[in-house]
Amino acid sequence: MNAIEVQHLTKTFGKTTALGDISFSVAQGEIFGTIGPDGAGKSTLIRSLATLALPDSGTIQMLGMDLLKDYKTIRTKIGYMPEIFSLYQDLTVEENLEFYASLFDISIADNYQIIEPVFRQLEPFRKRRAGKLSGGMKQKLALSCALIHNPQILLLDEPTRGVDPVSRKEFWNILGDIKKQGITIVFSTSYMDEVSICDKIGLFNKGKFLCIGAPAEIADEFADPIYLIKSAQLYKVLLKARQWEGTRQCYMFGDSIHIVFKDGSYSPEALKTFLAEFADAEVSAVEANIEDCFMNLLNSERHG
Repeated sequence: MNAIEVQHLTKTFGKTTALGDISFSVAQGEIFGTIGPDGAGKSTLIRSLATLALPDSGTIQMLGMDLLKDYKTIRTKIGYMPEIFSLYQDLTVEENLEFYASLFDISIADNYQIIEPVFRQLEPFRKRRAGKLSGGMKQKLALSCALIHNPQILLLDEPTRGVDPVSRKEFWNILGDIKKQGITIVFSTSYMDEVSICDKIGLFNKGKFLCIGAPAEIADEFADPIYLIKSAQLYKVLLKARQWEGTRQCYMFGDSIHIVFKDGSYSPEALKTFLAEFADAEVSAVEANIEDCFMNLLNSERHG
């Protein structure tokens, strides 16, 4: 049995379609990442799974239960961490955790083994007010509160937004430890590099999944030749490379450019000749990653 089964889920806000007839499933014990840009509808999806946004149509099964009929029971079996820090700023770390434990009629000690991978980093700050914590520590506290009742499913909405790179890495290491306890994890993010922790991902845009699968499988399906361009005049090279007849796509990628050839009949040597006015331009073959796949899917969507 899948932990989550969604069929033809639709949600609109006025004339805006936040979720457009989407279907997907998440296996028990799996980490599923919804990856996409801001405004794509990811938060609406997470809120729908958390029973906080009612769908206009479609069905959601959580742990074999219907979300609309059994939402009260489902709420006791899921943990939800919203994008915006929503704990009590004037309460200490320990007081916040005690309060959330009391909502489920348990104590911190009852389920300490569940939150231990997270809380051990918060231990030195247990008497500090939540509002005085760093961004990374706030996220760890919010995660501890979402886990204190030992949920079977953990829902995280943009959990590392605005967090420094070191804290982001720590957070994903913690999620790996949580997964070992058999908890199903669903999260949303706009950071493409966070796919490495996922068993399965869904590339998401404008309220729908462009594709769903294991990260490696999605990357392997990228068939067109792709190359990296380095130059000190990066933006000028970008504009020039987009004019080349062999260019299918060309976009900034960190401190370099990624260019996708239309097909195998075009060569990197021909591209170098086209860019001859930029003497320092270097062209080298690279393997496609998830961001390349996302850009390719967006391009295919735009051009039908």
